[in-house]
Amino acid sequence: MASSSARFEEKRVGEYDLSIRAESLGIMDTGGVDGHRPILVSLMGPGIGDEAVFEAEHADEVDQKPLIGFAPTHAVDVIAFCNSPVDHTVATLLTAAIMDVIGGVANAELREDQVPIVAGLPGIIATMTNPWLAAYGSAEFLRAWTEQPGFRLLK
Repeated sequence: MASSSARFEEKRVGEYDLSIRAESLGIMDTGGVDGHRPILVSLMGPGIGDEAVFEAEHADEVDQKPLIGFAPTHAVDVIAFCNSPVDHTVATLLTAAIMDVIGGVANAELREDQVPIVAGLPGIIATMTNPWLAAYGSAEFLRAWTEQPGFRLLK
């Protein structure tokens, strides 16, 4: 993260304020916006970050073990502070790069029209329709998804 960012500050334990250079993730077309994109990366779980936030965020989720093969103990949230297409792509590709280092499975909430698009992508592990639409996948899945026409994350 530090090598991709013009700014890398740990605001509190496990929470990093970044200014990611889009081109460091291979994004050359920024759609006319500044190539430095504001991102927050938050690490949560036992031994890092805010354990109470991790527990609260996962309290209302379905049992993920049948979907992905394990019960998550930690979470990494990658949050874009802006809403342009390049911000969605930066957040997703940064998530994939983090997953390359630490592993894990991405949980991406979906719009209804995105379900058939992501279903056939490489690296997809599972999809869920209840209580909300979501896809679980690998870093490969995230990279493939960003290549789809009209790619956007759910806000």
